[in-house]
Amino acid sequence: MDLEIYELKKIDLRDSIVLDGFPSVGLVSSIVANYIIDSLNLEQIAIVDSSYFPSIALVKNWKPLNPVRIYGGRITEESKIAVFVSEFQVPTPIVKPLVSLIFDWADEKRASLIVTPEGLITQEKKDKVDVYGVGSTAYASEKIPDYVLKFEEGVITGVTGVLLTEGVKLGRDVIALLAEAHPDYPDARAAARIVEVLNDMLRGIKIDPKPLYEEAEKIETNISEIRKKASEVKSIPKSYMYA
Repeated sequence: MDLEIYELKKIDLRDSIVLDGFPSVGLVSSIVANYIIDSLNLEQIAIVDSSYFPSIALVKNWKPLNPVRIYGGRITEESKIAVFVSEFQVPTPIVKPLVSLIFDWADEKRASLIVTPEGLITQEKKDKVDVYGVGSTAYASEKIPDYVLKFEEGVITGVTGVLLTEGVKLGRDVIALLAEAHPDYPDARAAARIVEVLNDMLRGIKIDPKPLYEEAEKIETNISEIRKKASEVKSIPKSYMYA
């Protein structure tokens, strides 16, 4: 399979946490990954390349970026993290090869755990978003905080689903954190809840989720206004509309 990692900088990632940031329901994974990268000021250490990826360059701060990137760094003496991040949906034919690549790279770096945030479809708006967890091994399951609900039954698709099933098959430690998310727009509130859980899971890593909650309020207000205007348009008498 045409899929490779090109390292831009070598850093020590022994015993690190590897985070999956490929797009999911409500773009939860991507929001969490990008927010962690910015909050912890992580540097880009590698790119993932494939002819199956879209022919695009993401430009950010005047800098062209590859569609799939890896960021990493040491947060404290005890804590290191690496983050895979992308803005596009992974084509189905390369999901399994990509997961194999992530596992191989994590093994090479001697990472200790893979964590994959994910959105869980819901249409209901709650004051507090529920987060569910599932681990591929007994060790991974023990790392999930007690207050996180157990994901006892259901279907998990995409990169997260394959990370879990391959983790079971290969005995690799993978944790999926699933936050209830709205499927129709970027759900920053769901991402904020996962950041709160990660704060409790990762040693020495504390990230303020407040800006994500503020962003969620802005998104929800904008959507509410758009829906209100759409409703007003629908209620205009036909005689007042263009033929």
